[in-house]
Amino acid sequence: MNIGIPKEIKVRENRVACTPAGVRHLVGAGHHVVVERGAGGGSGYTDEKYRLAGAVIASGPDEVWRSELVVKVKEPLEQEFRYLRQDMILFTFLHLAGAPQLARCLVDTGTTAIAYETVEVSGRLPLLAPMSEIAGKMSVLMGGCYLSSHLGGEGKLLGGVPGVLPGRVLVLGGGAAGMNAARSAAGLGAEVTVMEASQERMRELEQLLPSQVHTIYSNEQHLEELLPDTDLLIGAVLLPGATAPKLVTRQMVKSMKRGSVIVDIAIDQGGCIETSRPTSHDDPVFVEEGVVHYCVTNMPGAFPATSTEALTGVTLPYVRRLADLGLESATVLMPGLAGGLNIWNGKVTQEAVAKSLGLPFHENPFA
Repeated sequence: MNIGIPKEIKVRENRVACTPAGVRHLVGAGHHVVVERGAGGGSGYTDEKYRLAGAVIASGPDEVWRSELVVKVKEPLEQEFRYLRQDMILFTFLHLAGAPQLARCLVDTGTTAIAYETVEVSGRLPLLAPMSEIAGKMSVLMGGCYLSSHLGGEGKLLGGVPGVLPGRVLVLGGGAAGMNAARSAAGLGAEVTVMEASQERMRELEQLLPSQVHTIYSNEQHLEELLPDTDLLIGAVLLPGATAPKLVTRQMVKSMKRGSVIVDIAIDQGGCIETSRPTSHDDPVFVEEGVVHYCVTNMPGAFPATSTEALTGVTLPYVRRLADLGLESATVLMPGLAGGLNIWNGKVTQEAVAKSLGLPFHENPFA
């Protein structure tokens, strides 16, 4: 199969969809891989490394997008919509609940679109997990940074020092991102609370996380009680494929301390804080109701050397199956892949996506 790996064009998106080692694996299996010139530069991979791995280096995006299977990191932006067509498979993060224009274009063009974030295996999201882990760890690094007074924060060090109480961190959601955020905050010495809806998951977190991390049921009253004393609020709520629920209202944000910080990891799916809006690595924060908001939509792109390798490690087996067998047979051998199918033949085949966008839902033909 012809496989294309374009250069990402989202602001400060330095990841690439496949490492040279991954390309070598695909070429060794008999596939033709085209990599756009400079695609791996931000992750430390030169064009020469891709050539040595067996890839053809394309001077621009046109040749890459002509491939049967296009593998990306982030969703296509508007200037890439012209490349979408019926006889191609697009495999990438899509987050369509937060991108209605892209969803409509995929439907109109009949593109087969498979989203990393809705591939599900035994209740887990294996292709999303490593990026969630990175975003969770990053949320504490970024949140702690923006708590500094010279960046608009209240001036509190999360870990405190002897004789001074540490900062208080509240994490909404105990999934992969939330758990890693909690672990990182606890590692700095902060006082950490994880708000979670599932009793079973809270029991797991109590066993997996340090003893200074506490769990509490997710409800409106607990939020209203905890937010006024919270220094760093991390939104890590995820409903696969669906728009993130707005758990924190503007009124609740008003109750927070001036100079406290919100990091909304869920912003790719619309955000779980009412006052959140998407930002970029070039302009990452804004202040709303006296609270600093960090809402970058591609957080792991800040650490591409780590995130590119981690992403390739989990996506490559799926790319190989798709290339070897085609969509229908690949979904039989890798059942989780069927859940990743968001758009097929001009129809929305992922129920949560359809509901979030108000579009008709059609049964997945490969489920």
